[in-house]
Amino acid sequence: MLAHKVAVVTGAGRGIGLSIAKLLARQGASIVVNDLDAGIAEQAAASVRQDGAEAISVPGSVADDGFGERLAQETSDKFGRADILVNNAGMLWDGMLHTMDDAQWQKVLDVHATAPFRIIRAFAPLLRDAGKAEVLDGTTVQDRSIINVSSTSGLHGNLGQANYALAKAGVLGLTKTVAKEWGPFGVRCNSVAFGMVDTRMTQSNDGDDSEADDDAPPQGLPPDVAAMWSSPKMLKMAVPLQRKGTPDEAAGAVLMLASPYASYITGATLECTGGMGI
Repeated sequence: MLAHKVAVVTGAGRGIGLSIAKLLARQGASIVVNDLDAGIAEQAAASVRQDGAEAISVPGSVADDGFGERLAQETSDKFGRADILVNNAGMLWDGMLHTMDDAQWQKVLDVHATAPFRIIRAFAPLLRDAGKAEVLDGTTVQDRSIINVSSTSGLHGNLGQANYALAKAGVLGLTKTVAKEWGPFGVRCNSVAFGMVDTRMTQSNDGDDSEADDDAPPQGLPPDVAAMWSSPKMLKMAVPLQRKGTPDEAAGAVLMLASPYASYITGATLECTGGMGI
């Protein structure tokens, strides 16, 4: 399905991102793996290579100045092209609005809103400009795709997540704008809003997490909230499918939008939530 395609996935060291990278690879794509932790990024890339696909790792924080350009350059140096870009990297720094300080607010916006913008901009030569060249040459315009990861928090808001909710809502506007600006050059841009997917981000945050940087707390939910979301009673009430999703199910939603079967879908938000929030 994705033979000869090159897919770039941020936050792909584990969890949903790793599932996305491995699923796209199984469909024939070559993969560029990003993770904050260099060792974890390379382990993930090695795992993809063990499955028979080409893969490289480009570690680093998506929020760092110049990271988007470095990611695009290393992708171009290795593969000479990019066809699929998945802005998946994320982190949490929750707190009630009246106690949230400016650093806590800004860090989450930097990772979830500013970073996808900068990365998409950096990939313009490989995505927008490549498509424009095909338009001007009169050749077949190839299908290129950007998938931005959003959340039910961006759709509905969430207690203790004013920063995260704003950023994930902003992702929807960014997605639609890119779809309008780059659509004439064959670049599709969609988003996926995930619900309660069973990863460390929805488990208890009482342990260390190398996906968080030095400024942010351990990733995940407060222990009491994590326990609540592990309750069958709570899941039965909140999620029509009455369970959390798996990382592989989340990856399936991304593959759906990246695939040629979605070639006329752009500017859309696919809710992968088990029905949560309807």
